[in-house]
This record gives sequence, C-alpha cells and structure tokens, in this order.
Amino acid sequence: MALPITVFPNRTLEVVSPRLLAREMTSAPSVRWQSQPSLPSRIAVIGNYLPRHCGIATFTTDLCSAIADEYGTARLMALPVNDTEEGYDYPARVRWSLAQDDVKSYQDAAEFLNFNNVDMVCLQHEYGIFGGPAGSHILHLLRGLKMPLVTTLHTVLREPDPSQMRVMEEIAELSDRLIVMSQLSSQFLQEIFKVPGSKIDMVPHGVPDLPFLDPKFCKDRFGVEGKAVLLTFGLLSPNKGIENVIQALPQILSSHKHVVYLVAGATHPHIFRREGDRYRESLQALAKKVGVESQVIFHNRFVSPEEMVEFIGSADIYITPYRHEAQVVSGTLAYALGAGKAIISTPYWHAIELLDDRRGALVPFENPDAIAQKTVELLDTPAIRHAMRKRAYLFAREMVWKRVAQGYMESFARVRGDRMAGPKVQFSARMTDKSLDEDQLPPLKLNHLRRMTDDTGMLQHSVFTIPNRNEGYATDDNARALILAVQLEQVDREHVPERLDVGRYERRLGSADSFSANFAGVYLSFLEHAFSPAKGRFRNFLRYDRRWSEPVGSEDSHGRALWALGTVLGRSQDQGFRGAAGRLFEYSLPTAVEFSSPRAWAYTLLGIQEYLASYPGDRDAQKVRSVLSRRLLEMYESVRSPDWKWFENVLAYGNARLPQALLLVGSACSDHRMVSAGLESLDWLSQTQRCETNGHFVPIGAHGFYRQGGEKARFDQQPIEAAGAVSACLQAYRVTGDGRWRNQAWSAFHWFLGNNDLQLPLYDSVTGGCRDGLHPDRANENQGAESTLSFLMALVEMRSLPEFEPPESLPTDTQL
Repeated sequence: MALPITVFPNRTLEVVSPRLLAREMTSAPSVRWQSQPSLPSRIAVIGNYLPRHCGIATFTTDLCSAIADEYGTARLMALPVNDTEEGYDYPARVRWSLAQDDVKSYQDAAEFLNFNNVDMVCLQHEYGIFGGPAGSHILHLLRGLKMPLVTTLHTVLREPDPSQMRVMEEIAELSDRLIVMSQLSSQFLQEIFKVPGSKIDMVPHGVPDLPFLDPKFCKDRFGVEGKAVLLTFGLLSPNKGIENVIQALPQILSSHKHVVYLVAGATHPHIFRREGDRYRESLQALAKKVGVESQVIFHNRFVSPEEMVEFIGSADIYITPYRHEAQVVSGTLAYALGAGKAIISTPYWHAIELLDDRRGALVPFENPDAIAQKTVELLDTPAIRHAMRKRAYLFAREMVWKRVAQGYMESFARVRGDRMAGPKVQFSARMTDKSLDEDQLPPLKLNHLRRMTDDTGMLQHSVFTIPNRNEGYATDDNARALILAVQLEQVDREHVPERLDVGRYERRLGSADSFSANFAGVYLSFLEHAFSPAKGRFRNFLRYDRRWSEPVGSEDSHGRALWALGTVLGRSQDQGFRGAAGRLFEYSLPTAVEFSSPRAWAYTLLGIQEYLASYPGDRDAQKVRSVLSRRLLEMYESVRSPDWKWFENVLAYGNARLPQALLLVGSACSDHRMVSAGLESLDWLSQTQRCETNGHFVPIGAHGFYRQGGEKARFDQQPIEAAGAVSACLQAYRVTGDGRWRNQAWSAFHWFLGNNDLQLPLYDSVTGGCRDGLHPDRANENQGAESTLSFLMALVEMRSLPEFEPPESLPTDTQL
C-alpha cells in the first residue's frame, strides 16, 4: 500500500552517529591543539523524572540509570520540573527541582549547577514541560550556565510558530551538541532551524534489554491465557487514536474470536486536570456500543517500567494507532520494537523510520478497516509475524539502554574534545560587563593574600576563597610570596603609592610597606625552616601539622628559593632580612650547579642576578651564573631547529622563565649570543601561545603540554604561564626598547582580566585573588597561592612600566 510522502524530499542531509564520530577523531591527522576526548566527571540531566507521570520522566529516569550503571552513580544528578506546587517524592539522585512557571527558579538552578562544579549539562527538551511562551523559561537557565550543554530534542516541529522557532533557535545556539532520535528530526533541524549537521548526533530512544520471549510466558499475569493479545500502552489522550482499534475489533473477532485488546496506562495528567477521564469513558462507551466491551480491557494506572515489561511481553501484536503524523519520537513504539513485538502502526514520522525494512506494518490514519485487515493477516500467518518480530528484535539491539548510555557519553566526550580544540565562549561570559578598559590596570588588593597566610607561611591551596589546610604549605609558594613582599617594599619605598593605586581597603588596613613588614619575615622564616643544612637542599611540602613530607624538595623549588633570597639581597633594605637571606643564599647556592632541571637553572639565575645587583664582585656567584647560563644556552642551541626554537623537546610549565633568564644574564654580561637566543626563543614562544583567530594570549595547557611533533594541550591554562610571559616580555622590552614586547606583556596580562579563550576573568576584583586556571568550559574557582601570587607579581611588574604605558594596540575582544 502506498503511503503519502510526509517528509522533505531532500535526502542528502545525514547525521553521523557519536560512535562514528569518536572513531573519526582517533584516526584523524594531528591538529594544532590537542583535543583528545575525555568523559565528564559530573553530569546534570535536566528533564522530568519519576514518579512524575509522563514520557519524558520515564525517559530521563531510564537514561540516568543507564549512565549510572555503565559509568558510576557519583558523576550524575537530575533536575526535574515540577508542574504542581507540592512537587513529587523524588529519589536521592534529584538534587534540585524547578518550579515550572517561576523564572527565578530557573535562574537559581543555573547558579546551583555552576556552584556545584557540574562539567556537563544534558537537557531533555520538550516545549510543554517548561514554563513561559513555548517553554521559554528554560532559556533563563541555559543562558546562565558556565559548562557545556548537550540537548536531547524530544520534539522537532516541521511548522513551528514564531515563539517555538525563537526558543528552538536559541537552544540550538546555546547547546554544544544536539541529540535527536530520528533522522527526520535531524533533517528538520537542518532545513527549518538552520542547524549544521555537524552539530547533531543521532542516538536512538533507549529500550530495556529484554529476552526474546514467547508472549504466552507473560499472559497469566493479566488473566489472558489462551488469548491473542493486542496491546496499546502509554498515557491516554485523544490523539492516540485508540477508538480506531476498538472499531476494528468486530471485524477481527469474526476471524479470531479469542482476541483481546489491552489498553494500559492512565490518562495524561494534564488532560485529566482539564477534562477528567472523559476520553477513557468515551472509549468504554464505544466498546459497549460495538459489542466488544468484554474484549477491551483497560488498566487505568500509570504503568511502571517493571509492569511495562510484563505488558509488552504478553502482547502478540502491539498497535500504535496515532491520529497524526507529526511525532518524531515515540517511546512506547521503541519499547515494543526492543521487545521484538509484531507491530502495526499508523505512519507517523518515528514509525516510518523504526518500522522500515519490514520491521512492522504501517496502516493509514483513521482507518479501522486497515487495522483489522493487517491484524487478521498477522494472526493468520504466524511465520510472517515471527519473522517481523525477529527483524525488530535484532534491529533494536543497538537501542538497548547500555548502548544508548555509551552513545550519550561519546557525544559528551566529543563536546569536551571540541572545547579543547576550539573553546566556546558561554552566553554568561558574553554578557559579563568588562569593568576595566584595555589600558587600565586593577588596583592592588592583598586581602586574599593575607587570608592565605598564617604564622607558619602561605598555604598552597584553597577551597574557593578559603585556605585548604589539608594541603599544607610549599616552599615554592612561600618563595614567590617573599619575592612579592620585597617588590612591594621597594614600590612603597620609591614613593609611588599613587601609581600603585592601592584601593580603599588597603588604605584602611595599611600600605604595601605594612604588608611587606608584617609578612616578608614569615615567608623568609619558612625558607629558613625548609633548608636542610645536612643535605644543602630545601624541602618543599610541609603538612599543616608542621611535618615535612619529604627529606628533599624538587630542584625547581630550590631554584625558586634562591630566586627569592637573591631578591631580598638585591632589593630589601631590612638589614635583619638581608642577614638571614645572605646566610641561606651562601649555603644553598653551590648545590644548584648539580641540578639537571633547566627551570631550576633559570630560577637560580634570576636570583643570582638580583643578588649581583647589590654584590657585583662576588666571584662565586659569578661562577655559578656562568655555569648555569652556559648550560641553558647550550641546551637551547642543541635542541633548536627552524620550526622548534626551544630548549627542550616539550613546552611544559614555567616556560617563559627560560628565555627571561637568558635575557637578564645576557644583557648584564653584554653577551649578544645569549641575548639573541633569549629573544628568538621568546618570540617563538609568544607566537606559539597566541590565538590564531583573535590574537589573544593562549598559554600551553597543563593537560598534556606540547611535545615536539605532537599536539598542543590548550587546557588547563595556568596563571603561572601568564605571569612568566609578562616578566619575560617586559625584560625583552627593557633590553631592546621594542614596543611590541610591551604589547606582548599587556596581552599576557589581559589574560588574567578576561581576554582569553572563554572571555572569563581569572582575577577576582572582590578578593584580589586569582582563580586557579582556565578549563575548557570554565575558570577553576579555587584561588590558590600560586595563582594569586602569579597575578599579583604580574600586576606589580606591569605597574613598573613608566606611567603604566598602555599597549599600542591589542587584539580585539571579539567572540570566538
């Protein structure tokens, strides 16, 4: 029988499944930025949830259970929508519920998700479950999200009204990917809503993984042993077309008198509130009128997933007699297909796709005679019915919930890979008001630095903005803090508080000099305590109970300690500090020549050069400087190639300090070869760490770094890299007088203020601290010591520019 064409004739549009996408990513040639997909650790699923009675609730509950079974429960939470004031008795997985018609509830939910470090949101979208015109309230939630969004579309309209069009277009724009359950949904999205096919994933509606059973196995559960069972289940509403099956029953019974028709499911709650049980009552009246009252069995209750399995299992033929074509998803049809049922359906859109290739039989809309004829045909020919069942069952093995959960996670991983390769600026970031002009610097605020410091030293980590005492202290951070304290002492001594623009908070609590006087001694005392005279080395990690975690710290931490001690000796006028620092510097410097880390060499050289500013005639320090700077230069020259102008075969962390050390020593010693190497390597690093699209600063990410011949890790971006770039570029500016180096320093500094991949500020103008880094989808909200000190050190250095010379030009802050 020919059926009318109800879809677009253009079949050139297609959707590639997430599994194929994942395979393509692993076999594709290397790209500029590292983009290996990874699974999210905390997922929030927004959509109705059981015990609410609706198809979306069942779907969301089943999806969450499938993901939890496959990947663990710790990573998952659900946020359903309440359509009544009293709400529902949800299980523990539900962490937040939305009030359907309350806009503030949606806004608060976005803040809740951001606060709880959710790294992936999956929206189950159906226009009718959200408040506002065409369900537009959900946009208030989506606009506030700081993490990636994947949206599953349960309805895609062929003829949307203007409100539905606007809502769907914005959801598509805010979503990283869209999941559909039919190819026609994809076609509608591309043709009507202009969504690129590359943004769409096809993941089928999930089904339970049921055995292929003989219907006789389940019939006694419903008292229909020995009967041929026809079944329709789901929430009842007038568009289901059940009356057409009832009208077909007399003709069916004339050939098969043992047929019964089970109608399982409660009236849809929204229909029931508006009309009561009028539709069911009309069906009962119709059955009585045509003389089949005893053959039509209504089960008037919401069918649980467990009962649904038993109902489907009992059916010889499953019928979906829906009255309209405009349905791109039918969960009940998918469940019947997954159970391997013989299926008769009207040709609505999802049925046309699922029942293709003789996996079911299609009959015209509103045609009881066609339903009767096809039912009799299938009951008369068990072999044809069984073959249809087998084709349906085998096809649906790719639809079981385990496979669907894998499809969703592959789509999530694709999003994370895409974010790594091409960061997306969130709507919330685009709407953030930029508080500073490009040529302005923020005021110095030391309140977070004070909070992170106790009488032992500076704690290394924080939980948001409070110290994390469990992680203790580090020599690395206390050395940085000592450098900053001495820099602030020098700034205050040079009588430029007006340049430093210390805010009102600082004026109330004391000047930068007050901070230096109060805390420099704490940081210096920490270094003294960290030094082990017997080994000639600094220890690094000190637990909060003041016990060292290791007998000897890293070479890098030793180098940073020397840098800090040299800074005290080169800049501080506190004689007590100078005396203590001088003793430590003398004891700890000789060991540095034994180090193999080029960063330890660079940090040591920075410290020696600071020291020699006050003691230029110290021949021992000069010898160490000569040894380490030559090693660094020779390392560069041995590794350097035309396309890799660097010291190692990997760009790792603290990169800019290496060319900075060559520039500082080379200019002091008038070593043009060393200066040339420093400038060349810094220039190459600056080009490597620049966004090709917008020209802003993009530090090498800590999640994989950048190996020669490999891919760059774009994330996680660390403040230590921006601070190092500021210092190195300013040193290049001092050496050459070339304004482009000043511009590069401004570019690196503006990374802190929001001119970065996500247009999110790392600097916290409230606390004066700095967030711990930039992830593919958000800033790390913890404000640890390394991050805060990196920002403050960079700020003080930028303030050292004559009258804060602004850049000649900066890359525009356009949207990525």
